[in-house]
Amino acid sequence: MDDVLFYDTLRQALWISVIVSIPILTVALITGLTVGLFQALTSVQEMTLTFVPKLGAIVIVFWMTMGFMSETLVSFFQNQLVPLIAGI
Repeated sequence: MDDVLFYDTLRQALWISVIVSIPILTVALITGLTVGLFQALTSVQEMTLTFVPKLGAIVIVFWMTMGFMSETLVSFFQNQLVPLIAGI
């Protein structure tokens, strides 16, 4: 395998990982900002108040986008990595 093919495959793998992680990271950011704003406005400084809603939102979004994530990863493996490993 030459360097160009290796680095192109690595670039595509990193891009796939960014695409797959965007929904969860976006929801975690929005939930964290919302809870932080709520805490700042009400002066409630409870540690579980930041953790529980963020965890719940992440679990819900992960459950909703699980099909997209699986389909994206499987298609990357079938179209890119398996042919490289098999030498096709």
